[in-house]
Amino acid sequence: MVGSCAAALLATAAGPAYAVDNLPPKQPLVQDLQSGSKACATGDDTPYVSAPPRLSAMLYDPEEDNQPSESSPVNGEFEAWWTDAAGVEQRRTYTTITLSSGSRQYWKMPDDIPANTVVSWHVRANDGKATSAWSDEGEGSVCSFVYDAVSPEKPTISSPEYPNPEDVFWVDGVGVYGHFTIDSPSDDVVSYTYDFVGGPYGTVSAERPGAAVTISYLPLTSRPNSLTVRAIDRSHRSSGEAHYDFNVKAGRAPVARWKLDDPAGSRSAAAETGTAAHAGSGVTFGGPAPAGTGTTATVALDGGGHGFLTSDAPATDTRKTFAVSAWVRPAETGRNMTVASQDADGAPGFGLGLRRQDSGATWSFAIGDARVSGGAPETGEWAHVLGLYDAETGKARLYVNGHEVGTAADATGAETAGAFQIGRARGAAGYGDQWHGDIGDVQVHDRVVVPNEMAELAYRKPKLLGHWSVENATDGVSPEQSDGAPLRLGTGASIYRGSDSSCIPELEPDCAYVPSPLVGDGHLRLDGESGYAAADGPVVDTGNSFTLGVVVRLADSEPAHPMTVLSQAGEHTDAFKVRYEPSTRTWQLVMPEKDEAGAPEKVVSQVEGADGGVGPGDRLAVVYDDATDTIKLFLDGYTNAQATASLPNGWHSPGALQIGRAKAGDGWGEYLHGDVDEVQAYSGALRDEDISGLGRGTDPCLC
Repeated sequence: MVGSCAAALLATAAGPAYAVDNLPPKQPLVQDLQSGSKACATGDDTPYVSAPPRLSAMLYDPEEDNQPSESSPVNGEFEAWWTDAAGVEQRRTYTTITLSSGSRQYWKMPDDIPANTVVSWHVRANDGKATSAWSDEGEGSVCSFVYDAVSPEKPTISSPEYPNPEDVFWVDGVGVYGHFTIDSPSDDVVSYTYDFVGGPYGTVSAERPGAAVTISYLPLTSRPNSLTVRAIDRSHRSSGEAHYDFNVKAGRAPVARWKLDDPAGSRSAAAETGTAAHAGSGVTFGGPAPAGTGTTATVALDGGGHGFLTSDAPATDTRKTFAVSAWVRPAETGRNMTVASQDADGAPGFGLGLRRQDSGATWSFAIGDARVSGGAPETGEWAHVLGLYDAETGKARLYVNGHEVGTAADATGAETAGAFQIGRARGAAGYGDQWHGDIGDVQVHDRVVVPNEMAELAYRKPKLLGHWSVENATDGVSPEQSDGAPLRLGTGASIYRGSDSSCIPELEPDCAYVPSPLVGDGHLRLDGESGYAAADGPVVDTGNSFTLGVVVRLADSEPAHPMTVLSQAGEHTDAFKVRYEPSTRTWQLVMPEKDEAGAPEKVVSQVEGADGGVGPGDRLAVVYDDATDTIKLFLDGYTNAQATASLPNGWHSPGALQIGRAKAGDGWGEYLHGDVDEVQAYSGALRDEDISGLGRGTDPCLC
């Protein structure tokens, strides 16, 4: 016994003891085996492969077999088998090269393995002295695969809502879901890839191999469209492409619409579509409309029990997709008020309106037990509100001034056979939450109103207030293009016209080069000490949405102090100023939150080096959007996150528009040294895509 122990161990006084007898390699583990890129599996989980796979296994030899710094060389012995068409079992074996323990060993299966046949395999490790157990012995498992040599056939595509143009050429339409059924004659298809022109695209799985799938699609634009599909089988083989063409019409008109532009003194509201709505005695027709919209008149509701309009009939089936919208201007925000609703049993089937919360008033859209809230109503401020119930997705959404607010809520539409109401909502004790304020252009759609349509419904076309090209001045007065209020030039300001000479410096040595004006035939030049130009009074209403554009070129490459190109003052500070800050090399839009000296300021900026008197200058634009409570600074037609900020409450400024200086205490400062051209002012917020048209000598087309 003592002798056998001595033979098994080698011991020295200087180090540990090591095993002398060889231990066999470790049994390969199932989790370390792969058929190609697919994990080892068998039975119902047997993977399908599109080519004869490369089998692989991680093989290990016990560490106890080795002295320090020694490797554990092992090779792999693979064996695969299957039953051929004649019922005879076939086997193949393969021995790999010898690699270090822990290496992945491979066997590329021969090309003559049969297709559509279950091939099983196992592996064991060999260290040259002993072999491990096979990978399927004991608690192990055999691995299997099926080689699929044939790609699936092209799928077929059909849609009841959007038939092929050979059947119906143009189909209604934008905002109406289509359902496209995809099927393949091949019974091993497990998924389909799909791609609509312009998106979306993706992959959808079949419930079982060979089963058809149906995908939904919401058209957002009117145009010819196409769906491209491929079938994918269990081995990830792909079919050829199948194409399905269909043509989408523009979105259909609302199912009910009351413009509410009836003459003053009317007692009912005509319906462009749907049923006329009779008015309670608390309704006054002929009210003001939101500027810049297609709405020409509105109704005023007094907030009492008789301040309502009703069609005495439902406007839409609220179990299905619908949208309800209106222009509204609340006269108060301290209580719950309803813009529109539809009667159900003792409660409204849906309600669009305003709710008072602890944190303040908010817009609201409710359907059944679901409610979406967001946005901040302001007394006396117009807003366009739209509530959408999408039965396809089961979501309720709320949009204010064309932008989604709040968080979409899970909702289920319920049948409401009652009358459509404007300005009130039904409750258990009767009607309540009467609207106090103005309402215009109420619309109900029986489909999704898509984002482009929402933006159009809520769009308020800006109005040009002034365009000063500053190409000339008479007695220090530079005219406005449309004979509006002029700009008056102060000392240190002049009009630069360039050269009237027709000489060419390259051809005539005595002809000196004279730079061209920034835009057109001339621009305003300011000396940086006392030079400025100013309107006779405020040009933009800084308490409401406005847009300003200007072209400016700084004369210095390293300005010594901040310089303001545009400003308009309140009583104690500027309502806004656009200035260059040399310490950060940025153009800045600065808007104080209040008309108070030292009031907190919102500052947004765009990085730009100073011009040094050369080049085309910078095209700057400022946008304040009161509807979304945002300010933006554009440089050469572009804005970014650093040039955008929230400003919840703009304030009205009585001061005159200034070019080239800003308010400084009881006087003026930040005089600009450089050139200024193309000053343009609008009431309303220009859209981002319209900004690029500013500063080019003409006014952008606001279509």
